Amino acid sequence: MIKRPEEVRYTVIGAGNGGLAMAGYLGLMGFTVNLYNRSEEKIRELIKDPKIHLTGAVEGEGRLSVVTTDIREAIDGSDIIMVTTPATAHRELAEQMAPYIKDDQIIVLNPGRTCGALEVYETLRKSGCTKNVIVAEAQTFIYACRATGPSSAKIFSVKNEVKLSAIPAKKTWMVIRLLSAAYPQFKPARDVMETSLNNFGAIFHPAPTLLNSGHIERGQTFEYYLEGITPSIGQMLEKLDAERMKVARALGVKAISAMQWLEDSYGARGNSIYEAIQNNPAYKGLTAPKDLKTRYIYEDVPFSLVPISSLAKNLGIETPAIDTIIRLANMMTGVNFWEQGRTVDKLGLAGLSPAEIHEFAQNGYLEIKRTEEEVVA
Repeated sequence: MIKRPEEVRYTVIGAGNGGLAMAGYLGLMGFTVNLYNRSEEKIRELIKDPKIHLTGAVEGEGRLSVVTTDIREAIDGSDIIMVTTPATAHRELAEQMAPYIKDDQIIVLNPGRTCGALEVYETLRKSGCTKNVIVAEAQTFIYACRATGPSSAKIFSVKNEVKLSAIPAKKTWMVIRLLSAAYPQFKPARDVMETSLNNFGAIFHPAPTLLNSGHIERGQTFEYYLEGITPSIGQMLEKLDAERMKVARALGVKAISAMQWLEDSYGARGNSIYEAIQNNPAYKGLTAPKDLKTRYIYEDVPFSLVPISSLAKNLGIETPAIDTIIRLANMMTGVNFWEQGRTVDKLGLAGLSPAEIHEFAQNGYLEIKRTEEEVVA
């Protein structure tokens, strides 16, 4: 493993909004960076001319080393693999990378949503990967950004601070140090349960999208946060946030409110979520999805809200607001997100106590598994 942060070699997985912004930034900063995308159509122009033009909060042009649809070529020789795809792709990507991962490579999910690092770590092991790999997850994506073309992106703002944790948790500081030359904004969390339960996409994405579905399906262009989050929708977000924090407290996780996060990340303050959002200039210009086939539903419901609800049920906690949004998404899309989503059973957390969940999150396994008699006792 390279010890100097400025010499780290990166791979960015995914050429969407976040992937283009991140790969372009890393290239602009002078890092060696590869870019992978599953389909060639999206990166055809970059294969011919591997440069990404950035505008907004970051201005300039970043040169890429390799642009490819071959996952083996993409991660070969890289120290840190930055995954920017929706959480819907995390399991499949882990399966694809498993045969080619080398010792001491680091996978960082940007972000992991809820329990993404646990899913990827478990999938790597189940796929036969025995290498000494570190899987980390960011609490949220570091940029508010949009792709403006096949080889360009606009970064509207860069967050002041983003929490990050790794599996195993004892490697978190090493990961942050290696990322520091590119992203000094990353700060350590206790473990991946802290990053997972401070997942604010769960609060800000599904509910406003579903509750603005009439405007979205009519094709009406509007600013997602500043116009789409009204006082009444803001009240709903506060109820969702209160339930998220209740689950976090039951697990002994250090959780901050969505309002505090808006202040920490953007310096936006207010007496309510609605007011804080209105006072956040970083959200200006961010428009709503064009239709309901958006990651704000198909990613954030099964991979953000469902695992919070499942953890709550495992702990005997009711989450009526969260469950209402999940049911609404199910009815409006015809998809059963309960079945698709990350649950405690799929993650290996069913029946575990809060202390055992933290042990599993920190190590990727339990030192001593309880017998059935111990569980009953």
